[in-house]
Amino acid sequence: MKKDYFVRQLAENGYNVIYGAKKHFSTYDTVVKMPGRIAFITLSIGIWQIYKPGFLYNMEVSLALIIASIIALTISQYNSEKDRYRVIGNRLIQIHNELRDLYYQAISSNQEEYSHDSNETVMMKKLMDEFYEISISKQIFVSDWIAHYKLFFQSQYEWIDEQKNFTWKDKIPLSFRITVIGLLVFVILLFIV
Repeated sequence: MKKDYFVRQLAENGYNVIYGAKKHFSTYDTVVKMPGRIAFITLSIGIWQIYKPGFLYNMEVSLALIIASIIALTISQYNSEKDRYRVIGNRLIQIHNELRDLYYQAISSNQEEYSHDSNETVMMKKLMDEFYEISISKQIFVSDWIAHYKLFFQSQYEWIDEQKNFTWKDKIPLSFRITVIGLLVFVILLFIV
């Protein structure tokens, strides 16, 4: 395999691994932080409803509180596995860093060809095999959106961008864009009607 293809493959694998790590951390953060936040907000609103029992939209607010409680219960189903998500996320970061080291070694090397049994390709294959083996496929709802944010707005990914040349379309998930547009259309229609 030519050097150009090898470094591109390293960057693609690095992206997959760091994105996987960020998804694991997204699930972990959501499970750890969201139930407490939901509880605080719903309790605060519930106290306000007691203070203002004549509020015109009390039924709708109560419905929203019930839905928020159901979401918190759904999130708490991941509670028993939360530490596993953190541990695997940390290991995936280590794998990502090892792939980055291989990338920089390949970029600075005079070697122009990488065979399937060279040390570098064997190491890359070993790291990717571990990535596929330890990754958890069951992730929490919207972990993709949070992972994109964590990757593109909180991480150093320049070495991957050298090969992949990310655009704004890569950085903001399509499902998020569609959801935001749908909500905007809904709000506009709500005000028109």
